[in-house]
Amino acid sequence: MRRTHPVLALVISFVAAVGTVLALAVAPASAAPRPSPTAARAPAPPTEYTGELAGARYRVLVPDDWNGTLVLFSHGHYPSEFFGGFPVPHLLGNQELSEQTLTDQGYAVAASLFQGGGLDFTVPTAVADQSRLLDWFSAHVGEPARTLTYGQSMGAVTAVAHAEAEPDRIDGVLTVGGVIDWVGQLDAILDMNLATRVLLTDGTDAHGNPIELVDAADPQASRDALVAALTAAAETPEGRARISLVASLNTVTGWYWMNEPRPADAEAWARGQAQWLIGAYTLGLGPTARVHLEATLGGNPSSTDLTRLRTRLARSGDAAGVRSAYAAAGLDLRADLAALEAAAPIVADPSARAAMVAHRPEGTTPSPVLTLHTTGDGGAPPSGERSFAQRVREVGHPGNLRSLYVERGAHLSVSLGEELVALRTLERRIDTGRWPSLAPRRLNRAADALGPDYRATFEVVTLQTFDHAPAFTRFVPPRAPRPSW
Repeated sequence: MRRTHPVLALVISFVAAVGTVLALAVAPASAAPRPSPTAARAPAPPTEYTGELAGARYRVLVPDDWNGTLVLFSHGHYPSEFFGGFPVPHLLGNQELSEQTLTDQGYAVAASLFQGGGLDFTVPTAVADQSRLLDWFSAHVGEPARTLTYGQSMGAVTAVAHAEAEPDRIDGVLTVGGVIDWVGQLDAILDMNLATRVLLTDGTDAHGNPIELVDAADPQASRDALVAALTAAAETPEGRARISLVASLNTVTGWYWMNEPRPADAEAWARGQAQWLIGAYTLGLGPTARVHLEATLGGNPSSTDLTRLRTRLARSGDAAGVRSAYAAAGLDLRADLAALEAAAPIVADPSARAAMVAHRPEGTTPSPVLTLHTTGDGGAPPSGERSFAQRVREVGHPGNLRSLYVERGAHLSVSLGEELVALRTLERRIDTGRWPSLAPRRLNRAADALGPDYRATFEVVTLQTFDHAPAFTRFVPPRAPRPSW
């Protein structure tokens, strides 16, 4: 039977409330998850340690045959409005099954949940939390022969920044679906929120008050107004055309469902973009999420920039689709671009922005970094990988950075086998000083050789696990729209 996360009921009701549909109500029999990639040989369970350091809970698993490598995992952004009293997952890898995969292979795995119970914007304390956990591990378990930081989604900020902050302690970095430039990402999200307000609303919430995107007096009402506008827009050709324009501001794809092929028609693509705009960028990182961010940093750290939109649209890779959608809907694209460019900009508070930048990786790459991303990821667009690579070329060591891509939709939807192959590839680089072949055919063969149990792939939309064949591919992402470096 399918494995369902404890917060599934919450998410289903949450999704239903904003008018979306869970299309994967019944999975095919072949999609059922397996209890464990190595259950057949039933290895001895690892020793588990739990506790709290400076207010941050931690978990550690150490197998009896520990190979000397510690994988220090940083989870992604967990918006408090998504949980509502449900337990926060304390993962030690990209999905729930990852921890057993890694410990069965001899790795010790550890993760701080971070301050505040792991909810909302944990980045400002996260490197310190992980550094304390590494101290604890060295004192109570043993000094690792090798330490790898591993960041998922916004946890990539922590994994990369930790390696830059303590280069003598960190031997390599792995990221999955990573947001590395969180400053630029939050800027681009604010651009999309502003464009949604301009193009799809009359500027007011249900109470007749102005929709406020930062420093909001009633962030819930502002959030709800944006969600309602996006939900309604997805049902009309005119609305979907404007959704495609809004999404292009952050290179957001329309590939929302992991178990479906890349949408082939414009309507399906725009509906997928609407799902991302609602679930990730209005509910997850919109006006209500910014309340915590602003409280943490002492003000609004983000700015908007809706200038030079023709150039930006061309760089997004979405220009042809947006123009086609506008033509089909009978809308004037030039008029909408002009309306966006005329919108009053939102300006960041300088001290808050400086506080945010202080926790941004700079791209110095003192140790090897391997990033892994799905090509259809709309929750953390892979364009961010391209801007980070450019930054590394400017200030770091380009030979220390490589990126791998998996041809699949959704966010963080890599299989256990793809995750393990990426980790082993990073280790090979550390051991030899050279990157092994990153040819997709070789990587897929390596993942396939692990066996069918390693095809287990978690989908964050439905919170269920399905089987997927290895799908490493060659891919060049578009340019990131708002890099902050």
